[in-house]
Parts: sequence; structure tokens; C-alpha cells
Amino acid sequence: MIPGTQSSGGDTDQQLIERWRAGDSRAATQIVSRHADALARFAASSGEREEIEELVQDTFVRAFGSLDSFRGDSSLRTWLFTIERRLMLDRRRAEMRQRTMVPIESVDAATEYDALDGLLADETENSVRKAVESLSPKQREIFLLRVEQGLSYREIAAVVGSTEGAARVHYHNAMRAVKEFLDD
Repeated sequence: MIPGTQSSGGDTDQQLIERWRAGDSRAATQIVSRHADALARFAASSGEREEIEELVQDTFVRAFGSLDSFRGDSSLRTWLFTIERRLMLDRRRAEMRQRTMVPIESVDAATEYDALDGLLADETENSVRKAVESLSPKQREIFLLRVEQGLSYREIAAVVGSTEGAARVHYHNAMRAVKEFLDD
């Protein structure tokens, strides 16, 4: 066995990347198992209702295809969220092109927040869901990245392509709007 290739499961993402670059395919498996659930939750909380598993797989395919260019300016997790977000935006653009021929009445208005179902009691859940739905798309996305995924403002800024200050402002405005909605 090559020294340093066996992991006790405690390798950092950067160590796993280095092992993968050195040809250790088990490192890729560890990266996937470490981040797949968070990517699936992010997709669900972002409104994806179908083919979430496929989206997560596509995210990893794209990530491993360009992992040699990963510079480590952000965490691997943030980079994966960024890739997944771009894939979701691409999907939505494609869906919008397909829907140009579909009457608006036939568009499904299902809720985007199924990930919150297990966390809140039914009564509170409905109120919180309505409050979050009332946010602007940018506020909603940043709110969910912060609350559900636990990302820092720096990580959120990297994912959504804004500044850390803008992410902080959007989050605080979203929190204020949710509180005001719930107080009414």
C-alpha cells in the first residue's frame, strides 16, 4: 500500500482531493459520501422537485471533470454548491424555454419547501412556509443557504456570485421580512 493512501475517514477535503489527483478512486467515493446529502438538501430547498439524485450526480461529474482546476479559493463544499446552483439555473432556463407554449394555468404550484416538513409542527410550518415564499428569489436563496445549509456569508457570496456584504444584507432583510410576516 502506498503511504498516505489509506484513510481513517478523517481526511480533510483538501487531502481527499490530493489523494484523488494521485489516482486514489476511494477518495472520490469519500468526497461524494461526505457532500451528497447536503447537495440534495440544497436542491430540494431551492425548489427542485424532480431528479434531485440526478442533479447531485451531475454536480459531482462536473466537479470531478474540473477538479484539477480547483484552486481552493473557497471550500470544496462551497464550490460544489456553486456548481449545483449553476446546473439548477441551466435546468430552469431550459424549462422556461419549454414552457413558452404551456398556459400559465397548467404550471404546478407545488411548494418548494418540503425539506422543512420534518422540522416544524404543521401549524407553524405553514406560517413559516408562507413567510419564506413571500421573500424575493435572491433573499429566499440566501436565507436557505444560511439557515438550512449553515453556510457562512463568505461561502454564500461565492455560491450566489455576490459580495459577502451583499449576502449579509440580503439575509438580514430576509430574516426581518420573515419575522414581520410571522408577527402579523
